[in-house]
Amino acid sequence: MMMGHDTGHRTAYGSPVRPEALRPGSHQLRTETMTALRSRTFDLLLGGWTALFGAIIPALFWADGARLRHVSRLWVAGVMGLLRRVVGLDHVEIGSANRPAGPCLIVCNHQSTWETIAFIRLFPDVAIVAKEELLKIPVFGWYLRHSPMITIDRESGTQALRRMVEGAKAALAEGRPVLVFPEGTRKDPDTPIDFKRGVELLYGRLDVSVLPVVVNSGRFWGIGRPAKRAGTITVSCLPPLPPGLKSGEMMERAEQAMEAERRRIG
Repeated sequence: MMMGHDTGHRTAYGSPVRPEALRPGSHQLRTETMTALRSRTFDLLLGGWTALFGAIIPALFWADGARLRHVSRLWVAGVMGLLRRVVGLDHVEIGSANRPAGPCLIVCNHQSTWETIAFIRLFPDVAIVAKEELLKIPVFGWYLRHSPMITIDRESGTQALRRMVEGAKAALAEGRPVLVFPEGTRKDPDTPIDFKRGVELLYGRLDVSVLPVVVNSGRFWGIGRPAKRAGTITVSCLPPLPPGLKSGEMMERAEQAMEAERRRIG
């Protein structure tokens, strides 16, 4: 007697597989659902982790910048651990031997919030040139201000450049590397790298080498992506450029090398 149509597909436990689970695209739908769930779980855990560091701010009112940067690195370590365990998002660094021994100017393409956070740990004591709006973010903004990082109002023109140069010189004098995102804002991972002129002016005022760094973080956590995705972000350190190059030469050489690497790592 026929009791119903048997597709012949069964689970490892012998029970029939539901027909809807065999429809084209169902696996992709489940994958996307799990990705969104993991991303949302990460966001919730990130909020709790950050709140802990907000709770200890009163105890850090009189701490110096070095101590605050150490605390910030602990926070970043937790964030990266959550990304790895909850989202399945890790990173790999290549070309680390290219890092200069002393303080330098790091120029990196900008695709995601990830590098703004991760570089605090990947380049200890780094001074990040960041937009002033980030100071408004609860907890994170407080640590940025007091670490201190180099925050600028991008709409203030020459005043922003002057503040950036002064902040960079002060950080370098303390032995800290300076990180700048020469594109000025986050870009889609398929968009060619295009420097703003401010980085050339900054380089001309500083007597340090330049370390070009390329990331592909936008493939996993970028603009237009509602969820963070599992995978491995590549952080590629390219051969450094010396100080004192002619006007425009540093920017041209760094741009070309970084664009070639962006295409290579995807």
